[in-house]
Amino acid sequence: MSALERLALLADTGNTLSNATDLNGGVRQVARILTERLADWCAVDLFTARAAQVDRVCVVRRAPGATDPEEYEGPLPPVSETARGPLARALSGAGPLLLTEPPPPGPATSPLDTHYAELLRSMDTRSAVVAPLRARRQVIGALTVARGGEERPFTEEDLPLIDDLARALGLGVDNARLYQETRNIAERLQRSLLPVLPEIDHLEISARYAASSTTAQVGGDWYDSFVLPNGDTALVIGDVTGHDLDAAIAMSQLRSMLRGIAVDRQEPPETVLRRLDMANHSLYREATATCIYGILKGPAEGPWNLVHSSAGHLPPLLISEDGRTRYLEDGAGVLLGLDPDLPRPRARDAIPARSTVLLYTDGLIERRGESLDDGMDRLRRHAAALAREPLDVFCDELLIGLGADSDDDIAVLAVRPAPASGSTAGRFPV
Repeated sequence: MSALERLALLADTGNTLSNATDLNGGVRQVARILTERLADWCAVDLFTARAAQVDRVCVVRRAPGATDPEEYEGPLPPVSETARGPLARALSGAGPLLLTEPPPPGPATSPLDTHYAELLRSMDTRSAVVAPLRARRQVIGALTVARGGEERPFTEEDLPLIDDLARALGLGVDNARLYQETRNIAERLQRSLLPVLPEIDHLEISARYAASSTTAQVGGDWYDSFVLPNGDTALVIGDVTGHDLDAAIAMSQLRSMLRGIAVDRQEPPETVLRRLDMANHSLYREATATCIYGILKGPAEGPWNLVHSSAGHLPPLLISEDGRTRYLEDGAGVLLGLDPDLPRPRARDAIPARSTVLLYTDGLIERRGESLDDGMDRLRRHAAALAREPLDVFCDELLIGLGADSDDDIAVLAVRPAPASGSTAGRFPV
């Protein structure tokens, strides 16, 4: 390889892993690149969270039409004290090691040595290099690149390049693991801030939260539902501007303040939002957020009405049992954090029995390069097709159908009044 080809190989190795959506898939893509430009086949082994346990993430070969030998992938025998073979040495930090002859037949000193020798023989290996993968002064795995047949054998001159490739791969694997760990912690934190929904005999209530697939940060999306002292059911959805820890903190505090104001005052939604805005303005002058606060009113047998006010949030969607849909666009006002003295409107809408009220955040419908109207039309179509599904299925299918390609967090809250059998409740308004 020329110097330029070596630099290109190193750059492509790093970029491929950093752009991969999952660790194992990224490692396999790197292995494909190495077999195209450097080796007949290669294998990547990584330590797991369990001590001395190693998983072979992939074995990839270049031969046209040949399938990768999956029987050599998966958990490997443990790295025991009796293991003395080249892979065991690399996993202990030695190397890169040049192997210029196929392993001799006969018993090995450990199951790991036997497994590795069988791999080299089955792949008709003429020469190979095994190098440790390091990150933060620890060995996290090993890379094997090998040649066979008529290919020029690896020599000592190839070791610096393969050592550089192993360093790049080790750094990429470590970064991918740290990113995933951070994202998992962020998602657990976000979910810990979400409430437990109330259980009400005549109402089905379901909610979902889906973290962004493109960021490791917490966000400001939230939902809430609780029973007021007078028996009415409060429904809340909101989204604090920003996508960081500050947004999550503001979200948690806004939710708590709204609960306190709503339960203590039991005032109309627009008044509760105005008081919330005043509190937000006093405590977090730079925080802005959208929010809907609604109260579902009515006895167990119906009829029901949703009294609601919106602070700059997307309108609720009402879905009838027969699939007709209507956005509840009245009651819209400015978002929280602009001017707490501005008046806030109120809306009242009839909610027929077995219809569904859907509250959602913008991650469910907004797509880059697409108008908001297109996203809202898409939501109507999906929701209408799910009108008769159980509410948990309704929410799950919405996320599957609309949330898979979203680059933002998503929160949805759905409620469906379900009167006792024989009750006659209002019909869906035309």
